[in-house]
Amino acid sequence: MIGPRSRGSQLYLLHLLAVLVGLVLVVVGPWRAGIIVIGAAFVVGAFARFVMPVDHTGMLRVRGKAFDVFWMTTLGISLVVLAAVVPGQPT
Repeated sequence: MIGPRSRGSQLYLLHLLAVLVGLVLVVVGPWRAGIIVIGAAFVVGAFARFVMPVDHTGMLRVRGKAFDVFWMTTLGISLVVLAAVVPGQPT
């Protein structure tokens, strides 16, 4: 089996794996940790999109560079802030 050819595609698959791990954490119980993992994956993906040359972006490229970086950063930071500000439930 041949894997992804570009670095962007490899990073995209790692990003999807990190989101999957975060979703599993949300389902299993420590939802805050899962949301933080998902948010961090988006921030790291935005940074990777920012520093990666255009010819190596692969599946990491959705629209223009500014659009991708802005929305991935916004989504990642929003998720981390959301996980931090939601009050804990009494047990």
